[in-house]
Amino acid sequence: MDDVAKEAKAFFIIGSNTTEQHPVFGAMLRRAVKYRGAKLVVADPRKIDITEMATLHLRQRPGTDIPLINGLMYIILEKGWEDKSFIDERTENFDEFKTTVMQYPPEKVSQITNVPVDQLYEAAEIIASNKPTAVLWAMGITQHIVGVRNVMDLANLQMLLGNMGKAGGGVNPLRGQNNVQGACDMGGLPNVFPAYQPVTSPEVIGKFSAAWGLKVEGLKVEGKDLQPATFQLSNRIGLTVTEMIPGILEGKIKSLYILGEDPVMSDPDTKHIRHCFEEIDFLVLQEIFPSETAAYADVLLPGVTFAEKTGTFTNTERRVQMVRKAIPTQGDARDDWWITAEIAKRVIGNQLSVDSGREIGESAPWAKWDYKDTSAIMDEINALTPSYGGITHARLEAGERLQWPCPTPDHPGTPILHTKQFTRGKGKFMPIDHVPPAEKPDDEYPMVMSTGRVLYHWHGGQMTRRAQGLMQVYGESLIEVNPDDAVKLGLNGKSKVRITSRRGSIEAQAWVTDRVPPGMVYANFHFPEASANELTHASLDPVAKIPEYKITAVKVELV
Repeated sequence: MDDVAKEAKAFFIIGSNTTEQHPVFGAMLRRAVKYRGAKLVVADPRKIDITEMATLHLRQRPGTDIPLINGLMYIILEKGWEDKSFIDERTENFDEFKTTVMQYPPEKVSQITNVPVDQLYEAAEIIASNKPTAVLWAMGITQHIVGVRNVMDLANLQMLLGNMGKAGGGVNPLRGQNNVQGACDMGGLPNVFPAYQPVTSPEVIGKFSAAWGLKVEGLKVEGKDLQPATFQLSNRIGLTVTEMIPGILEGKIKSLYILGEDPVMSDPDTKHIRHCFEEIDFLVLQEIFPSETAAYADVLLPGVTFAEKTGTFTNTERRVQMVRKAIPTQGDARDDWWITAEIAKRVIGNQLSVDSGREIGESAPWAKWDYKDTSAIMDEINALTPSYGGITHARLEAGERLQWPCPTPDHPGTPILHTKQFTRGKGKFMPIDHVPPAEKPDDEYPMVMSTGRVLYHWHGGQMTRRAQGLMQVYGESLIEVNPDDAVKLGLNGKSKVRITSRRGSIEAQAWVTDRVPPGMVYANFHFPEASANELTHASLDPVAKIPEYKITAVKVELV
């Protein structure tokens, strides 16, 4: 993100509480605004900390991001501020896209979003006249049933302005955890192998089969038959987390192997999650601390903490970084990769002994799971993951700053994507229309609850709630309530409130603050005794299968 912090003339933040959830980059952002004079437009229903430095703060209604973005693009087109040469040379489908955008005039958008018309014009001018503008987004955009569409529309905006493939521009997702990017890169998605190679591709299946000593009938790799084995890699797209757990009750899932995740705290509709875990046949949990999910585990495997690990992670800007072991492994804990490899050996060995018709070609380079260390794992990554082909422990240890794609040992890495063309060739404008949230307020549940993290705690709080200093600062769940709503409810100071949705209720202290607008409350999921996910629902984005955490219809009562 160096180029964004140093070269962007303006920032458009939407769906990201940047300074609280990404404080290092947030500090860089503050410096850019204060010392370089970069303009800052923030779109967020809440008055988050970074809005104090904003040139303009747009407080759209929750769930109206697409109308807001389309409204800004309408004004850009109306004023002739679009980058015509970029559109002509590097994009396609512009006319169809424009037809949709022109259905969102500022007056209509203002009615939908509650953002004044004059602010829409001001925001559009700031974004269009200060190039390059960087768009920054996070889970405030993606945790909706239209999460994928939200991101696509931001890409539309940046193509319209010609801000793609340029230092200081682009669409910049701020990842929620330190190695989310790396996990996705390494195949932690149901539809791809590492480097986003499709599981449905015969060529890709053939490559991995050859490397792992497996065989796919009828396929050849580089003109040679694959290793003579009878295992076959599946070409079926798997399930996401939000599909796996409900699949327990549907009979699709009999067992789960969970690593470093606490679905009881982090997944929506906690009551339903607990019920699913009560019914599952077998659950393995690999963790560093006891968690709410641990209560349902049949087997607990002790992994190591960050301080006991050596390896790499990949951050939000695709930069691969070394992690070095700082302290000896404690107790019975073991490296996560070692545990996984040992389980794999035993599973494969059992399958081979039970079914004599199965065999693995042990001469294949990566068939035995016999890694000596993480450098050996990186060797396999280099061989099978094209974008990581030139990223080695030796180069990282020597201090090289490498961002994928880095296909060869002499490649310098790629700080900025799409400088000359997009992966598909020309960028395709996508017509994106507004889709209302899955759950709307009504007479019984008249308010909207949005959820997220706070500065002092992380996710389900398994680690941060163990830090005495953090608990002294933020030691219990707090519900943000607007002063106008507080008056209607009869709140006085830190009175306790009960929040109820169609799925359950929680009780917690109210924090009366104008950080939230009237009609909205904000809750977190850090504390098991009052987790917001007791209330959230599992309506999913149809593509990414991410739940709509950000909009839940609730009623609020004084306790």
